[in-house]
Amino acid sequence: MEIRRATLADLDALAGLFDGYRQFYRQPADPELSRAFLEERLRLADTVLFLAADGESVLGFVHLFPVFTSTGPRPGRLWLLNDLFVQAAGRRRGVARALMERATAHARETGARGLFLQTGRNNLAARALYESLGYVRDDVFLVYELGLDG
Repeated sequence: MEIRRATLADLDALAGLFDGYRQFYRQPADPELSRAFLEERLRLADTVLFLAADGESVLGFVHLFPVFTSTGPRPGRLWLLNDLFVQAAGRRRGVARALMERATAHARETGARGLFLQTGRNNLAARALYESLGYVRDDVFLVYELGLDG
């Protein structure tokens, strides 16, 4: 298995996987939307996307978004680990762990203060993985959202 940074050459392989990820989070299938979103990210290079591949087959991906913090003893960059997905054929093979470890390495390489993520309360497998990697659940802060969809 190889973990590498995704490029536009990977777009076709990643788009279907990304659409599956969106469906996991109860979004309707929309391959065109998934492809357009990833193509924009890859063209603008405003996020970082790593993929796990086994030969020609893409098994999963991790998608990082840059964020900055102004609080704490050292203001600076954080990475939001926004998306992590492994297709069924890659599960229980260490693919998710390898992607998470690559995300951590990238955060260190870029001098970030850390990574953070959100997951569903009922996503027990993901929560177990995150906690095994040293992620600590935040029980202090609440998350609020303001939707601006037209």
